Amino acid sequence: MRPSPAWSSAGTSSEESRVISHARLQQPHRKPIDRDAHPRAALDAGAVRDAYRRWAGVYDEVFGGVSGAGRRRAVAAANRLPGTKVLEVGVGTGLALPLYEENKQVVGIDLSSDMLRRAHDRVANERLHNVTGLLEMDAESMAFEDGSFDIAVAMFTATVVPDARRLFREMRRVVRPGGELLFVNHFAAEGGLRWWAERTLAPLSRVLGWHPDFALTDLLDDPRQAAEIEVCPPFGLFTLVRVPNLD
Repeated sequence: MRPSPAWSSAGTSSEESRVISHARLQQPHRKPIDRDAHPRAALDAGAVRDAYRRWAGVYDEVFGGVSGAGRRRAVAAANRLPGTKVLEVGVGTGLALPLYEENKQVVGIDLSSDMLRRAHDRVANERLHNVTGLLEMDAESMAFEDGSFDIAVAMFTATVVPDARRLFREMRRVVRPGGELLFVNHFAAEGGLRWWAERTLAPLSRVLGWHPDFALTDLLDDPRQAAEIEVCPPFGLFTLVRVPNLD
């Protein structure tokens, strides 16, 4: 995946510049074909790009409010964690970027160039000098070296990618051992009216751009990998999951 040519490098240390330069120059990390790929792969990169081309112009207004509490919880958790190098996977229009503390050096990636253009505008307008890079990149095949970051955050992203477990493996790869992975996501209900609605909408995944019936086990092989699971408002629609990147 080609990195976006437009990115900000203000305030970047020599080590952080190495990380960004590597992202610009290295070809995406290649993995052998996984014959046992996770079966929930109804979306593909083209469907995601098409969906978020449609959503880009109204995303903040439609989703910004309802997802705000989960976004604030995730960034607050990242701000509390040790380490300064943060990767935000699926940065979108950059709604979360102003929430990071200034000591966190943030790189954001997204598959949608339409969403990234709005993120670039936000960074410039709000003078977010700690945002050191915004790159067009496939979250399932990132161009970063192993262990490039202290923390990786994926907000409302796991339901969007074709294969969430590949996303999880890539996030583990680019975060140093002992670092942390944070996810905020909608996870499917186990019963009731919401369960029925989520499964009814599931065939529309390609149109919506995400999987309405996404479960925690679609992301983690074993939910016990999570050190913390916190339900977020409103109405418990979103959940914050913290996973230590253990060897």
